[in-house]
Amino acid sequence: MQKSDCFYLGKIVSKYSYKGEVLVKLDTDEPDIYENMESVFVSLGNNLVPFFIETCVLHKSSLLRIRFEEVTNESDADKVMGSELYLPLEFLPKLEGNKFYFHEVIGFVLMDSIHGDIGIIAGVNDTTNQALFEVDKQGKQLLIPINDEIITKVDRSNKTIHVTTPEGLVDLYLGNP
Repeated sequence: MQKSDCFYLGKIVSKYSYKGEVLVKLDTDEPDIYENMESVFVSLGNNLVPFFIETCVLHKSSLLRIRFEEVTNESDADKVMGSELYLPLEFLPKLEGNKFYFHEVIGFVLMDSIHGDIGIIAGVNDTTNQALFEVDKQGKQLLIPINDEIITKVDRSNKTIHVTTPEGLVDLYLGNP
């Protein structure tokens, strides 16, 4: 299994018990849907290694307490500390309406209510306070904020996202007066 076939679920942040249980900080808005997993991929070195789960319960809202079959003591837990957890992309819950996963909209056309086709989504920058679409328009890069006020419609069947960008934003990039 390759990382490109998976999504990042969370990171092992601490040991929980002397029996090897660990706490995982989840990267999700809905932690409860991952409460009864049977297995997960753990990133060890450059490899994703499958780990089978004995018990898996929610702990204080956004943490998941996991006991892996292969991790039975504190020493074993030390070996996986700080590791990232991944699941195959098919385990992602399906989103509908205007909700989407960043990876699924790469290659979509961004259609503005005023300027029309403003380019192809080449990537998403989520390292800033405000996530941004990185849009390619004939070799120029446009950075368009991702928020509910701007996105008017996500059309998955036509691979298009309809937006109403703030006045002057597109002109700033494309050099229109």
